[in-house]
Amino acid sequence: MPLDYPLHRRTLPNGLRVVVSPDHTVPNVTVNLWVGVGSRHEAPGRTGFAHLFEHLMFQGSRNVRSGEHFEALMAEGARLNATTWFDRTNYFETVPTGAVELALWLEADRHGHLLDAVTQENLDNQRDVVKEEKRQRYDNQPYGNALIDVYATLFPEGHPYHHPTIGSMEDLDAASLEDVHDFFRRYYGPDNTVLTLCGDITPERGFELAERYLGPLPASAEPPRANLPQLDPLDGPVRLDRRSAVPNDRLHLAFRLPVDGTDEFLAAAVALDCVGGLSTSRLVRRLVRREQTAIGAHATAWGFVDGSSLGFVVLDVAPGVDTRAVEDAFVEELSAFLEDGPTDVELEASLAQSERSWLSALASQEERADVISHHHLLHDDPGVVNTHLDRLRALTGDDVLAAARRWLRPDQRAVVAYLVEDDATEADDEEAVA
Repeated sequence: MPLDYPLHRRTLPNGLRVVVSPDHTVPNVTVNLWVGVGSRHEAPGRTGFAHLFEHLMFQGSRNVRSGEHFEALMAEGARLNATTWFDRTNYFETVPTGAVELALWLEADRHGHLLDAVTQENLDNQRDVVKEEKRQRYDNQPYGNALIDVYATLFPEGHPYHHPTIGSMEDLDAASLEDVHDFFRRYYGPDNTVLTLCGDITPERGFELAERYLGPLPASAEPPRANLPQLDPLDGPVRLDRRSAVPNDRLHLAFRLPVDGTDEFLAAAVALDCVGGLSTSRLVRRLVRREQTAIGAHATAWGFVDGSSLGFVVLDVAPGVDTRAVEDAFVEELSAFLEDGPTDVELEASLAQSERSWLSALASQEERADVISHHHLLHDDPGVVNTHLDRLRALTGDDVLAAARRWLRPDQRAVVAYLVEDDATEADDEEAVA
């Protein structure tokens, strides 16, 4: 049975794109905003700004004191948060139906008048918070910087995905008050934002409230640049070995993939599933269960829009096992997959897992609103919420094999190996080989 979530779209005169998706099963409404700014929009020497603004957006605006956004909504029984990623920043709150106006008033105040509260003191405070977050989540965690190394190894310097969303300590320290004001004025306009209202609200009511609270905000965002052309796969293996205080050797084997929103990206993601992403995948069966040379294996594909996506396999090497032997086994299994493609059982298992994950996400009102905003902002197609499974089910084994042969050849891999330090080496010793 096809999915049929109701979607009502309107673009306000100031450029704000609004989607209302009624769902009256519970007396809640999710207010979900996606802003077209992420780490890929940052200039060299000014990384980490998108994530810094995620923090600043909760620290007060023209008519809201610092911390009051959380306080006012949680007093109404709301759940709320925000996240930053390469292609966007999103803000979301799920509120009782009677608190929708409060949520939209608060969003209008910070999206329209944040800079009234971004003083030097406020900036310094949140800059220190972000730097501490970097220390805790990245610098002082085993493997904490591994994906940062993957981005830098797989994507060339200057590419939008070369650096992580957290940014660098040096760039955060160098940020001036005028720098951050300029960043906000450039990207935080209604004409660069999508608002989704999902839940116990009618289209008429949703559009009326959006117009009342967010309609007066002036269009101000800088016109977005065109996305980069598709980035080709690597033309040869690239490797970074790093010795660090980690519990076991870990291999990150990464590939450039086609951009998100394409059938070829979906097919490449299915191929990664079959090789390493399923509990019954080839790498799990061979390395974890049969040979026991790895203690864990998983694979994933992240869809991006600016010239490339990212796919990677992570292999946790068993103690005492030669890491190169595990990597050689990976190459053997991937090469075998490129000969004949997925079996019928592998294809069915991957599609079933993807379908379960998609339906599980849509069962949550909050996640459904996020999916709608995602595809409206990045692909101008909120209807993907209803059509994604049809596209997925249409994939054939030949589609998957063709995508794998184009994007997942062993000689197109970037390898980031985190190796256990020993008496003969020092932590953070690294060797890069092109």
